[in-house]
Amino acid sequence: MAVARKTAKGVWDRFSASDPGLLRLMAGLRTVGAILLALAVLALLGTPVPHLVAGAMTAMVATFAIQEKEVRGQAITLLLGLPVALAAISLGALLNSRVIAGDLFFVALIFAAVYSRRFGDRGTALGLIGFQVYFVSLFVNASVPALPELYLTLTVAFACSAVARFALVPESPERTLARLREAFRARLAQLIAHQIDLLDADTEDVDKVLVDLRRSTARLHEAALMIQGRLEEGTSDASAAALLQRRVADAEIAAERLGVLLLNARSAERVDTLTLHLPNASAAMPPRSRLAQDAGTALRRDLRALHLLVVRLVPDDRGTALPYVRNRLLGYREEQGLPQGSPAIQDCFRAVGETARAIVGLRLAVDGARDEEYDTPEAARSREEFEAEEISISGEAAEAEAAEEQPRGLRRPTTRAAVQVSVGSALAIVGGEFLSAQRWYWAVLTCWVVFLNTASTGEILVKGYRRLLGTVLGVVAGVALAGAVGDHTWIAFALVLLCVFGMFFTAPLSYALMSFFVTAMLGLLYTLLNTYSLDVLVLRVEETALGAACGIIAAVLVLPVRTSHRTDEELGTVLARLRDVVAAAVAQLSGGPAIDLVDLARDLDTALDALRSSTKPLTHPIAPLRARRRNARYVVALLETCAYHARSLAATAELVPASKSVAADARLALAGRRITHNIELIAAHVRDEESDGEIESGASIASMLDSGRHDVLRTGSVAFRVLRHLQRLDEGIVGLARPLGVPLPIREEKPAGAHGAAKR
Repeated sequence: MAVARKTAKGVWDRFSASDPGLLRLMAGLRTVGAILLALAVLALLGTPVPHLVAGAMTAMVATFAIQEKEVRGQAITLLLGLPVALAAISLGALLNSRVIAGDLFFVALIFAAVYSRRFGDRGTALGLIGFQVYFVSLFVNASVPALPELYLTLTVAFACSAVARFALVPESPERTLARLREAFRARLAQLIAHQIDLLDADTEDVDKVLVDLRRSTARLHEAALMIQGRLEEGTSDASAAALLQRRVADAEIAAERLGVLLLNARSAERVDTLTLHLPNASAAMPPRSRLAQDAGTALRRDLRALHLLVVRLVPDDRGTALPYVRNRLLGYREEQGLPQGSPAIQDCFRAVGETARAIVGLRLAVDGARDEEYDTPEAARSREEFEAEEISISGEAAEAEAAEEQPRGLRRPTTRAAVQVSVGSALAIVGGEFLSAQRWYWAVLTCWVVFLNTASTGEILVKGYRRLLGTVLGVVAGVALAGAVGDHTWIAFALVLLCVFGMFFTAPLSYALMSFFVTAMLGLLYTLLNTYSLDVLVLRVEETALGAACGIIAAVLVLPVRTSHRTDEELGTVLARLRDVVAAAVAQLSGGPAIDLVDLARDLDTALDALRSSTKPLTHPIAPLRARRRNARYVVALLETCAYHARSLAATAELVPASKSVAADARLALAGRRITHNIELIAAHVRDEESDGEIESGASIASMLDSGRHDVLRTGSVAFRVLRHLQRLDEGIVGLARPLGVPLPIREEKPAGAHGAAKR
């Protein structure tokens, strides 16, 4: 039984790590539950099949459209959504036989639905409900005599959506945050497991392990960002949210740094580009070798112990085994019991200690203290540091952020998108009428969908391509499913539910997959409505292609936002956030006042995620310009490297106010000025602003600050760690200059470390 429980827990951890917070699973189950409940109630009321379809589609819309985090807000939006849906179905039935008036109203409704996004989640939800229910009226060919029964159908659908949301699959910020914390733990355990695999991997298997290591590191970062995005609603107060945010960031950075140091130790030809820059230091550095047998065995043992701290295999953490392991690992931070080995290997042991400390801090923030009686002096000092940080966080005054000036008129994103999608939909209506007088609305739906969550012409082009690809594959599946189902109504409804679940479970992963499930579901719905034929599904492909083309034409010709313009805007934001983090961290490390660096680091991560999203059209396989694709990937990779070192620098600076072992050094301000100057110069070039000066490079950060005391910069010391991150930042920023077209000094033939900066 114990083995079975352990296996089941391992399988669940993998699933939890693949779906952080179980958000996709809950969304799929909630939507399917609402549809299933609506179908059951409507079937008991003797509702005809066309109205069953209308009820199922309305229940689906009422469930997925509402994205507010607070339960009270969800309930209010759901209540407001019912009259909106009733008005939409009424107008759909009234205008069904009036072609011109119906088309004009549909375009006006589309404009209003998109424009309403400016009012936040509630405006977005109500606009989506209005559009989709009007579409349902067209799909089921609603008529005025059928309105009373349709009103009852929609009311039942909304009630069932409420039951599914608040009773069957309840959702609250607290539950979501708790599941996200569990997902973070599972992903952290996966990352450490891959780090163990890295030590055990043979030479021919290293590349595969590195792919897994990079993927698990990125997924851990994704879970950390998701937690930070839900802290305010999911915690009791602001200080608790700030504390948990800091502990999550500490654990992420410590685990990421451990992986970097393991890679360094694993490399047989590693060259330390920091200490080699020091005067006369290269001769004193011992050559790097492969992991010694004894040190490697000890490191594997300690990584497994670290994995044990994460997964909590000891029930309720009772007894002395887990505290003993914890205390031994924490001792490495202060050189207590540090195993013998090369400097690179000893760096790994110190990083294990730092990661253990971060895990203990995360547990204290989530569960509180439980086993203080087993503390060694090193563990007690770690707790004291945590308590000092917690007091510091609680005492910080929340400063209101200055509101950014929002663009007005047609420059406002919601207004521009509303105009674009209205023009595209008008074109789709005209073209769709030529293809089919009965099912022209599929072209309009596609045009609407390709504009959702897009901000540039390139994104719309890629989304239209994915929509068409998924639709073509879905037609094949729809033909097969419709033929297999035949006249079995409830089997068709069961398959519809499976398609709905697949649609919502895969939506965040692949838009093409989501479109596949949507089209397969439509084939089944047409079967239920007795209107299925192969010609109908082929028409679906034609209307989809037409709608995507109309959307692209509108995006290109009406108030276009070029992909390069948007990426430049996002790049400028990333550089500004990077400058803020580096400047604030260096100021605190130089003896300046303590500020909340975690918030700054989170803003940097958010901006970097937005940049990745904006560059997807440039890096997509269908992008025709290969050189531009390589350049975009190179710039994003360099910025990811710089962001890692900036986060690590901020994490080290956070230790200064409360720690007795980390002291400020005023000399670091000089290094920070050079880095921030270069960032500002590149940012000005990206914004097409006139700027004086040139990229500063030359002597390394370490040699600039060297005072002749190499013992201060010994491997593993805090000063060494800070200088290493500063050096990598300096190299990465200089490396950014060339691909972004920033002029380099004439004397510089090749920026030092431009290619090495991509390595951590």
